[in-house]
Amino acid sequence: MHLETRDAPLRSRVKRLVVPDVLRGVAIVAMLIAHAVPMIPDVPRALAFVMGNINALASPLFALVMGMAAQIVWNRKGGVGRTILQQSLRGVALIALGVWMMTWGSWVAVVLQYLGLLLLVGAPLLLLGTRALIIVTAVIAVASQPVLEWARGAAWIYSQPTPVIEVANWVALGPSYRLVNLLPFFLLGAILLRHGIRCDRVLWTMAIVAPIAYLASMVGGRFLVADVKSGDYLDTLRDVGLVFATYVVVVLIAEMRLKGAARIRDAVFAPLSAWGQVALSLYLLHVGIIAWWAHALNGRPEQNSPLGWLSVVVLPLIVGWLWWRFVGPGPVEWVLGWVTGRPKRRRSR
Repeated sequence: MHLETRDAPLRSRVKRLVVPDVLRGVAIVAMLIAHAVPMIPDVPRALAFVMGNINALASPLFALVMGMAAQIVWNRKGGVGRTILQQSLRGVALIALGVWMMTWGSWVAVVLQYLGLLLLVGAPLLLLGTRALIIVTAVIAVASQPVLEWARGAAWIYSQPTPVIEVANWVALGPSYRLVNLLPFFLLGAILLRHGIRCDRVLWTMAIVAPIAYLASMVGGRFLVADVKSGDYLDTLRDVGLVFATYVVVVLIAEMRLKGAARIRDAVFAPLSAWGQVALSLYLLHVGIIAWWAHALNGRPEQNSPLGWLSVVVLPLIVGWLWWRFVGPGPVEWVLGWVTGRPKRRRSR
C-alpha cells in the first residue's frame, strides 16, 4: 500500500518515482500545446479535435499528479504539523504566483491559483484512511454537477466583493478550472500511489473504463444533452477517459519486459521525466512568452503563426531540457522548495 518497502527492489523504487514525473511531463506538454492553439487559428477539423482533447487532458492530469506527489510527501513521515505547514505554504505560493501571472496580459487561463487551493484543501484529506478517502472521492465526484448548478444559479455570489467572487471562481464558477472538479482527480492520484504503481486488476479496470467513459461523454454530448457545460458529468467523463488512458499507457511502458524495452522506455521517459521535474518553471516561461506575443500583436494572431507556435511550445521544452540536463531543478521549483522548507538539490552528475 505504500510507495516502497525496505526490501523492494531498486528497479521498483525508481519506477514508482519516475512515473509521476513522466505523467507531470505529459501534463505540461499538453498544457503548452493547449495554450498555443491561438497561434494556429486555421487548422483542419481533425487537428482541432485532437487539440481539444489535449486541452481537456492537461488540468485533471496535473491534479492527479499533485495528489500522487502529496501522498509521497505524507509517506516520508515528516510529522503531521510540519507536512501540513509545508503543503499549505506551497499552496499559498502557487495562489500568489497565479494571481500575479493574471496581470501579465496573456490569453492563458492561469491554473496555478486553482492548483494552490487544491493543495490547501486536498493535502489534509490525505490523513484519511484509504477506504474513507475512496468514499470522499466518490461523494465529491457525484456531487460536483449539483454543486456547480447551484453555484451558477446563486445570484447573490455575483454581488459580493471582488476577492469573494475570485474565490468562488476558484471553487466552482471558473470557466475553465474549478476545485470541485479537480479535487476528485487529486484524491484519486493519492489513492493510486497508496495502492502502488503496477500492472494489476486496478490498472486493467482503468484500461476498460477509459474508452467507455470517453465514448459515453461523446455520445451523451451529441444525442442526450444539448448544452454540456465545463465541469458537468459528461465533461468529467471525457476527462476520466483521457486521464485513465494516459495513466495506463505510462504504467504499461514502465512495466515493459520485452527485449529492447529499456531502450524504448528511456527514449519515451527521459524527456518527459525531465520536463516533469521543471514543469512549474516551464509553465511560467511559456506564459511569459505568450504575454509578449499578446502585447506585440495587440491580442491574438489572425492567421497561423508557426513561429509563434514554436516559441510557445518547442522553445520552452528545449530550454527546460537543457536546464534539467545541466542544472537540475527548475528555478521556480528551487524557490518553492526554499520557501516550503524542502530545498531542492542540484542534479548529481
